[in-house]
Amino acid sequence: MITATALTKRYGAKTAVHDLSFEVRPGQVTGFLGPNGAGKSTTMRMIVGLDRPDTGSVTVGGKPYAEHRAPLHEVGALLDAKAVHTGRTAENHLLAMAATHGIAKRRVHEVIELTGLESVARKRVGGFSLGMGQRLGIAAAMLGDPSVLILDEPVNGLDPEGVLWVRQLVRHLAGEGRTVFLSSHLMSEMAQTADHLIVLGRGEIIADAPVEEIIAAGTRQRVRVRSPHASQLAELLAAPDVVIIRSEAGLLEITGLEAAGIGDLAAANGLAIHELTPQNASLEEAYLALTADAVEYRTEAVR
Repeated sequence: MITATALTKRYGAKTAVHDLSFEVRPGQVTGFLGPNGAGKSTTMRMIVGLDRPDTGSVTVGGKPYAEHRAPLHEVGALLDAKAVHTGRTAENHLLAMAATHGIAKRRVHEVIELTGLESVARKRVGGFSLGMGQRLGIAAAMLGDPSVLILDEPVNGLDPEGVLWVRQLVRHLAGEGRTVFLSSHLMSEMAQTADHLIVLGRGEIIADAPVEEIIAAGTRQRVRVRSPHASQLAELLAAPDVVIIRSEAGLLEITGLEAAGIGDLAAANGLAIHELTPQNASLEEAYLALTADAVEYRTEAVR
């Protein structure tokens, strides 16, 4: 488990993170979200001892990362896939890590196979694509068979097959009882992968809850209604808290009412309905609502 208590980190006059307290529990995938500059990478670096907090503390498995005698066996991290000697082959890079941490050579070949690097294992890392570099970073993180896995943007540069592979991998690892903590800007992927989310905004936690709760709290359910009497139905449904969008002839997108109530009102007034479909809210909508005031840079279109 990862436990952060009142973490604060400043760089000069800028406060990167302020008073962060959270837990990342084993047996589930915890997603880490936030706009650029929100403090996600700084927090992850503090977890693995690459940055020291100004105040507060963070432990992994009950003690600071630096106090683990064999940290690679306890914590696997992918924070910067480019932090590799480009003149080495992927296999030699992993063999060097294994030798430094007392890990058997056979484990190197296991993670090469696990991450799909067999065909490029003896090629120099400098010629790797972004996606292959990510796979190598994940292989390095898995080398010690750790109980805690920290991945910063693990699907960056991966093709759809690679994204699916990462999703299945982290779900499997969490299912084994490991602690999995990952960040991503792909909301659709995070919605399918994570069980729990921690959302940062301007260095502070603005949400810490299961995915379903964050979606429910951050969005209003829509109902898709198709009817030959769409105009009449829209007039009947009009109310201060109801939003009705007419996207095409005979089709209404309604927010603020439940499907059952719409159907009952249409039936009571003799109006035929050809479609009445509740639309599931998306994590992307909830995330944008949560972080609307925490985005450092935004375009006029978003504004």
